[in-house]
Amino acid sequence: MLTAHEGMLFGIYPGSVTGDDTGGLTGGPPDDPALVSNALDCLQGRPGRPFLVRAYTGFDDATRLGEPHATATPAAAAQYAVRGRRLDLVAQYQSAAGNVDGYCAFLRELVEQYGPVTSTLQVTEEPDVTSNPVLDGYYPGVRDAIVRGVSVAKRRARELGYRHLRVGFNTTPLFGPAASFVTELTDHGGEDFIADLDYVGLDFFPDVFRPVAAAELEDAVEGLLRHHREAVLAPAGLGLLPLHITEHGWPTGPDRPPNRQADIVETVVRVIAAQAKQLHLSGYTHFALRDADSAKSGLFHQFGLTTDDYAPKPAFEAMKRLVERYGL
Repeated sequence: MLTAHEGMLFGIYPGSVTGDDTGGLTGGPPDDPALVSNALDCLQGRPGRPFLVRAYTGFDDATRLGEPHATATPAAAAQYAVRGRRLDLVAQYQSAAGNVDGYCAFLRELVEQYGPVTSTLQVTEEPDVTSNPVLDGYYPGVRDAIVRGVSVAKRRARELGYRHLRVGFNTTPLFGPAASFVTELTDHGGEDFIADLDYVGLDFFPDVFRPVAAAELEDAVEGLLRHHREAVLAPAGLGLLPLHITEHGWPTGPDRPPNRQADIVETVVRVIAAQAKQLHLSGYTHFALRDADSAKSGLFHQFGLTTDDYAPKPAFEAMKRLVERYGL
């Protein structure tokens, strides 16, 4: 278990847009920057406490290089990187033409533009998922984009003196033949790629897409984290590299009560904190601050700790307590 001096780095995605499993995006009322800022202040607690604000931007075949790159969601994300908060910036790769050279140039420009306010730069999003065009594994050349992109971004950060900027990539849980995904990346990239990696991220959503009984959730979460460390990362030569939970959440809705959401969040974070030392778990980012659209009952519409008008659900108060107890 972590002590007060060995806390985790917490964060949250505060935007209104959510991807779904059909290749589309789900959204609702626009973000309210003032209310977002108030909610972030509340979750962060002590001013100056390290806290991540997850934001997404992307490269595709229409991206114009040589000019500023806006964040897709939340809009103007740098406005929230105040009070000790920094961005957890996701640089998606979605080039149907497989333009890895262009993506690498895009990453260099992101480091130049956002480096001063960014703590973690994630190269691609869920590159192991090949069936959904919202996610980067759908696009040709994604593995080259990771291997080359990590080193390009890290090199530019060093050149600019951004020693605080950590560079990594993420996946979803990997089982069976898919468990070799990370090993294949490190085999391809070699020692230079491994040396440039600062962390690996994991997006996971227990009891969302496959049901898990409440009594079994704690063991299921610990087992998944242990599997990822021992069967996915260690064989790839990344046995000691920090593992950051880059997305976790549980949506409310019909037959999905808000109190259960709070219970899920508390259970998952407690397990992560308990296993942090042994499994080298460096942080937890929640998905998401607010619902995409509280008026709709679909699985992807109500992931928020608040409704879409920023009214707190019980899980919001739970997250505040967890950050205070386990945060840096």
